[in-house]
Amino acid sequence: MLLLGNPLMAAANAELARDKRCMNCHALERKIVGPSFQDVARRYAGKPGVAPTLVQKTVKGGGGAWGPVPMAANPQVTPEEARKLVAWVLSLK
Repeated sequence: MLLLGNPLMAAANAELARDKRCMNCHALERKIVGPSFQDVARRYAGKPGVAPTLVQKTVKGGGGAWGPVPMAANPQVTPEEARKLVAWVLSLK
């Protein structure tokens, strides 16, 4: 079970984000190539059913949600890792 409020879980997922190269395009509090993780959390806060969509986008990539630069596919991220990353990002509000 994923505990979103657990600081150890947050640290573990920041580490996972670095390991999976998410931090090449995203940062916690500022835009790099893609939006900050906090901006993602704010945009999708309280939207039911958004997590599976974000998990799919994390693995397969996508475009249009944040401007003209598409998100690249991340085949090195497993669906389970993507679920952990998305839960962590959505907890950052």
